[in-house]
Amino acid sequence: MKKTFVLAPDSFKESMSAKKACEAMERGIRNVLPNAEVIHVPMADGGEGTVDALIDGNGGTKIEVAVSGPFPKEKVMTYYGLLADKKTAVIEMAKANGLELLIEKKRNPLLTSTFGTGEMIKDALDHGVEKIIIGIGGSATNDGGAGMAQALGVHLLDSHGNELPAGGGALSKLSKIDITDLDPRLKKTEIIIASDVTNLLTGPNGASVVFGPQKGATPEMVQQLEANLTHYAKIIQKDLSIAIKDQIGGGAAGGLGAGLIAFAGAKMQSGVDLIIELTHLAEKMAHADYVFTGEGGMDFQTKFGKTPYGVAKVAKQYNKPVFACAGHIGEQIEVLYKEGITAIFGILDKAGSLDNALKLGEANLERTVENIVRVLCVK
Repeated sequence: MKKTFVLAPDSFKESMSAKKACEAMERGIRNVLPNAEVIHVPMADGGEGTVDALIDGNGGTKIEVAVSGPFPKEKVMTYYGLLADKKTAVIEMAKANGLELLIEKKRNPLLTSTFGTGEMIKDALDHGVEKIIIGIGGSATNDGGAGMAQALGVHLLDSHGNELPAGGGALSKLSKIDITDLDPRLKKTEIIIASDVTNLLTGPNGASVVFGPQKGATPEMVQQLEANLTHYAKIIQKDLSIAIKDQIGGGAAGGLGAGLIAFAGAKMQSGVDLIIELTHLAEKMAHADYVFTGEGGMDFQTKFGKTPYGVAKVAKQYNKPVFACAGHIGEQIEVLYKEGITAIFGILDKAGSLDNALKLGEANLERTVENIVRVLCVK
């Protein structure tokens, strides 16, 4: 009897995309069961790979665009997705203003900006979309979405009526917000933030304190950025009557979450749940015999909104066995067995360098899946 496999991995960071992971898994399956039915559902959780996963899962197209990079004077060529309905755009802010676009010594959240993200939103509006999904993981910024807002027509003015320069370091000078020229199309467009970050904009678990250091902030810079975002929130409250300081997820992407809520009327949604919905994963899983998922690293934190956990939740509803593969397995993975994951497998075949592990990721994943399927086929 022909077996049906649903493959729903996330990307294995710096090693393979979710699509490539699906292809490697399929090769492993077909090495044992050449006639198996194999269904690819490349996944993501709102971070890296979200655009590609939704393009691949919905027959979408890439829209290439030149926008401002993390430093606005430096342009980057990037893309976002236009889904098959031609009414839904999918944007990853990291493709314009992400941390991986900067070498470590150039990272400076006092100067980096989300302006390019705003330019991508504007380009999507120019294509006549009615809905925009924005994945906001992996940012290089800590400007509260100020640059994004300026790209869409918001004027952030100092006490002399001058436009603020780019970066989180300039927000201390914010005196007035003028939304007269804010793109009116935003009011007619549904904006969804795909993120599982729950951090507030400010405070001990806020954007600056928690994420600032990985973006290049020194302890002194963290204090400055924290004070600036606090001031920014007060001016937004004063001029727009919108309270962003205590918005759950407002601290995502250096406060871009809060900026999107304040200026674009955006709503937050779990990234992995959104991808599951848009790729119709449940429908595809209903008649499967086995489900395979995975990502670069798995540990107890996987339970907090990561792809394998989201996939397992769906599979549990249908009582389907789930096999997860990972490049690295961390602590306390046993908590995942209660959430619907049947077994977790590390894909490395021997100790070695990280570079080598990344390079051999597809081959290691193929071999691991082949061995799992061989066990499943034992009579």
